[in-house]
Amino acid sequence: MEYTSTRNNTLRETASFAIANGISKEGGLFVPTTIPQVDADFIASLAKKTYIEQARDVLSLFLTDYPAAELAAATEGAYTGRFGSEAVAPVVPLTGNTYVLELFRGPTCAFKDMALQLLPYLLTGAAKRVSDGKETVILVATSGDTGKAALEGFKDVPGTKILVFFPSDGVSPMQKLQMTTQEGANVGVCAIKGNFDDAQTGVKAIFTDPAVRETLARHNMQFSSANSINWGRLVPQIVYYFSAYAGLLAAGKIRNGDKVNFCVPTGNFGNILAAYYAKEMGLPVNKLICASNENDVLTEFLTTGRYNRVRPFHTTVSPSMDILISSNLERLLFHLAGNDSEKTKALFAALAKTGEYTVDGTMLSAIRALFAAGSANDAGTKETIRDTFEKTGYLCDTHTAVAIRVYNEYCAKTGDGTPTVIASTASPYKFSRAVLGALTNESLPSDDEFETLSALEAKTGVKAPENLRTLRGKTPRFTDVCTQAEMEEKVFGLLGVR
Repeated sequence: MEYTSTRNNTLRETASFAIANGISKEGGLFVPTTIPQVDADFIASLAKKTYIEQARDVLSLFLTDYPAAELAAATEGAYTGRFGSEAVAPVVPLTGNTYVLELFRGPTCAFKDMALQLLPYLLTGAAKRVSDGKETVILVATSGDTGKAALEGFKDVPGTKILVFFPSDGVSPMQKLQMTTQEGANVGVCAIKGNFDDAQTGVKAIFTDPAVRETLARHNMQFSSANSINWGRLVPQIVYYFSAYAGLLAAGKIRNGDKVNFCVPTGNFGNILAAYYAKEMGLPVNKLICASNENDVLTEFLTTGRYNRVRPFHTTVSPSMDILISSNLERLLFHLAGNDSEKTKALFAALAKTGEYTVDGTMLSAIRALFAAGSANDAGTKETIRDTFEKTGYLCDTHTAVAIRVYNEYCAKTGDGTPTVIASTASPYKFSRAVLGALTNESLPSDDEFETLSALEAKTGVKAPENLRTLRGKTPRFTDVCTQAEMEEKVFGLLGVR
C-alpha cells in the first residue's frame, strides 16, 4: 500500500512515512493511492472476533509495511484494559432499528481515544523505520477532545514530546480541566486567543514552515501530528464502522449484505470520512448522514457544493464542532476528483484567497449520492437531549444530540427506514452543565462543574465516569495564553530550542 499527497499526486511513500511526518511538505494530506476491497466473507469473519482482532484485520489492509507482530502488539496494547466496556465500542439500541455506537468508553471519555490510544504505537514504530533516530514532536490543535486524548496517549512515551493548543473560550470547563491538569514530563499545553480555526491554521503554518523544520532538525527533532490530518489518526477510526456492522450482524439485527446508514456528528470531517473509507472498501452502507451544529458550513457544502467559511462563528453547547475550516474534506475532494492534486490545490487556493470554493456538477452529484446533511441549533440540541432521555432513557451528550436530531429530521423528510447507527462521540458528563440545563430547562444553581456533575447523576441515575470525578480539586499545571502570531515562539519555548 502506497500513499500520495492531496497536493502532489506524484508522491509515493509508505504508511510509516505518512504517519511519522503527519503532513506532506507542500501542505497536502497523505491518502492511500488505492482503497483496499473486502468481501462478504471478510465482514462475516469480523462478527466472530473481538475488537482487537477486528482492528488488526482492518489495519493490516492499509499499514502493509508494519510487521504483523507489531500490529498485533499495538492493537493489544491500545485496547486492552483501557476502555470501560469489554466491547471497546459497544452498539446499543436506541429505538426501533436505530442504534448508538458508543465511542466514549476510553480513558478521556471521548471518541478520540479510539485512535489516540493506538497512534503512539503506530508513530513510534514508524519513527524507527523512517526518522533516523529523531525525537518526534507532536503538535496538536484541538476543539476540545483531541487535546486530552492525545496528551493521555503520548504522555511519557519515549522519543516524543507533545504540545497542544486550544481556544481559550472554546472548550467546556471539563475539557479545559482535563488538558490543563495533564501529567507527564513530555507534555505542554497552551490556550490561544481565538477559535479552533485560528489554532488549526497556526499549527499548519508551523508544520509547513521550512525555517521551523530546519530549527527542529538542528536539535534532532521532527514534527508529526495527532490531529486527524495524520493518516495514523484517521485509519483506526475506519475500524469502528466495521465493528459496528459486525456487532449488528452478530446480534442478528441485520443479515450480511444488508445496508445500514451511519449518522455522524462532525466538525473537522475526519469521523465521517472514516465511514466513507469503510463504505468505499465494501462495507454495505446506504447513506452517510453528516450532522453539524450552528456552524453549518459542512451542511451547506454537502447540499449545494459551495464551501464558504466567511460566515458568523458560533460558540455552541457542542464545542468540538465549532469549526469553519474542515481539514479532512480535502481528502474526500481529492478522491472524488479522481486523485487529481491540481484540482484539489486549486480549490484550496481559492479557499485561502477568497474564503470559499464551489465544486463542479460532477463532483456535487457524487457527493449527494454519498451524503445527506443537516444541522441543529443549541435550542434544538437541548430539546433533543431532553426528549431522548424522557422517551428512551438514553442520556446523550450535546454532540450526539445534534446527530440524533439531524437523523430524526432526515427520516421525516425521506422516510428512509434503513437500520441506522448514530456515532456517539463523548460522555454527557464532559458537558454536564449543558446536559443538565437541557433536562431541567432551568438556569443552573451553581457554577461549580463538579456540583453540576453530581446534580446530573442525581437527576438521571446515570453514573459519571470515574476518570472525570477524580479531576475534582486538581490544580492546573498549564495556564499560558498566546495569540496565533505567538504560536511559533511558544512552540520553541515549550521545546526549549531557538
